[in-house]
Amino acid sequence: MTLEEMLKKVSPKKAEYFKWKFNIRYDQRLPKKTEKEFLKYINAKTLNAFINWEKTPEYKALVQLYLDYKSTQDFEEIYELISDRAKDSGNEKDVKLFLQLKKEIKENRNIVKEIFREEENETDDLTV
Repeated sequence: MTLEEMLKKVSPKKAEYFKWKFNIRYDQRLPKKTEKEFLKYINAKTLNAFINWEKTPEYKALVQLYLDYKSTQDFEEIYELISDRAKDSGNEKDVKLFLQLKKEIKENRNIVKEIFREEENETDDLTV
């Protein structure tokens, strides 16, 4: 399940809080709202309810999905950096690290295939 799918399962205000807190916005041209602007946007007086929500398993599960998303982005950035360095310098350490990353990507490919296979099976059961 993706972070976006999980955010649809929580209340709209909680989803907005989560997106605000972790700066997950689709329009990155706009600056992040201040706390005061955010409270006005969701029509609330304080963040207390959200701070209490942060102690729940639901919130913690969302954070785990967010961290998974962020680590994937970080992995992509590291891969690009190491790939460029290995190509440019030919440094033995960079080449070795690049090959390790390539091996890890190959191993993860099976997980990705399984996820898409599961999603295909879920959609195959739908009648039109």
